[in-house]
Amino acid sequence: MASTKRRRRRRPECRPLVAAVAVFALLLLLLPAPGAEAAAAHYGVQRHLDRINKPAVRSIQSADGDMIDCVPSHKQRALDHPLLANHTIQTPPPLSLMPASSLVYRQQQSSRRAWQTWHHAGHCPRGTVAVRRTTAADVLRAGSLTRFGRKKKQRRPLPPDVATGNGHEHAIAYTASEVYGARATISVWAPAIEEANGFSLSQLWILSGSFNGSDLNSIEAGWQVSPELYGDSRPRLFTYWTSDAYEATGCYNALCPGFVQTSSRIAIGASISPVSSVGGPQYDMTLLVWKDPKLGNWWLSYGDGAGGGLVGYWPAELFTHLSDHATMVEWGGEVVDTRSGGTHTATQMGSGRFAAEGFGRAAYFRNLETVDADNSLAAVPLDAIQTLAEDAGCYDVRKAYDDGRGGWGAHFYYGGPGHNPESCP
Repeated sequence: MASTKRRRRRRPECRPLVAAVAVFALLLLLLPAPGAEAAAAHYGVQRHLDRINKPAVRSIQSADGDMIDCVPSHKQRALDHPLLANHTIQTPPPLSLMPASSLVYRQQQSSRRAWQTWHHAGHCPRGTVAVRRTTAADVLRAGSLTRFGRKKKQRRPLPPDVATGNGHEHAIAYTASEVYGARATISVWAPAIEEANGFSLSQLWILSGSFNGSDLNSIEAGWQVSPELYGDSRPRLFTYWTSDAYEATGCYNALCPGFVQTSSRIAIGASISPVSSVGGPQYDMTLLVWKDPKLGNWWLSYGDGAGGGLVGYWPAELFTHLSDHATMVEWGGEVVDTRSGGTHTATQMGSGRFAAEGFGRAAYFRNLETVDADNSLAAVPLDAIQTLAEDAGCYDVRKAYDDGRGGWGAHFYYGGPGHNPESCP
């Protein structure tokens, strides 16, 4: 019986359409998938984060949103530096090797101690170091992997940093002499930052080398508000170092190898609280940086008392000029002024108030001391301190001396609002 089925014949006019669909499908296979570039960029960020964030034995969630990782000290980021390939972590020096002070420090009734927020959530065990975890959002805010965690290059004429055109402004006190460290107590504030990539900080600088060349060595520590670096407007303990005038070496905190941390109690980059308020309670912190006379490393101490809490050290191997001693110490504030809107930035320095407003309103550094060749802390004479502010109508500084019951010794008030119609257009 013959089949009644008919073979269907493809209509000729369909053939071009089928061919076009086939070509389009082939193109889809050859073209990158949507988001491929973003995925590649994310892969690069993740690889960078894997280098920064070392495996932790415990992680602590802080109320401010930070994650603090407790990293075994011998696995910390610092030891990835090629100059520290065979470095043995130094045991914290005993009190007998720490610089002694002739000043009698009193906790002022009118000022109180600021500490770190994450302590309310827990502590890291012995044998570990407390490290603020870096996130992908932190890296992406910087715009590039190479720029993340680094300062822009700054030309520093002699003395001190009065460079023009680099967008950095200062209100500082400084002294030039052969020194082996410095100490000060710094009031802690939360200044307002106008630009997304701006910052405001208060710190001490330990300096040596050429201010006009590319061999400047700098060790820096203090508190900083930087929305770009940290993603919020909280003041945070920070460190920085460079051995080539900010060209290629050094970075903030532990974002590149170098600074060797020894503390399980203090996390660099973690937020500080409480903070001072205008007309209200005043909170401050004490920082000491000094050169170990035995091994030559530069130690950082954070806290009250003769020794405070040892945070860690910058190994002598990182430096050229600072492998011996420093030639200048600076204390004070710094902001970034990009003039993005054609006017001076309104980013605040310190409390955002000028120095003349004094205690309870203006920010301060008190009990200025330096470490001498005998490893002793010596109060800095007032006539040995010079001050500088590039534009006193925006930010200013005033030094003073107190040898009475206050016990402030050489000190200064500094800061300002930045842009204002009266003196800083």
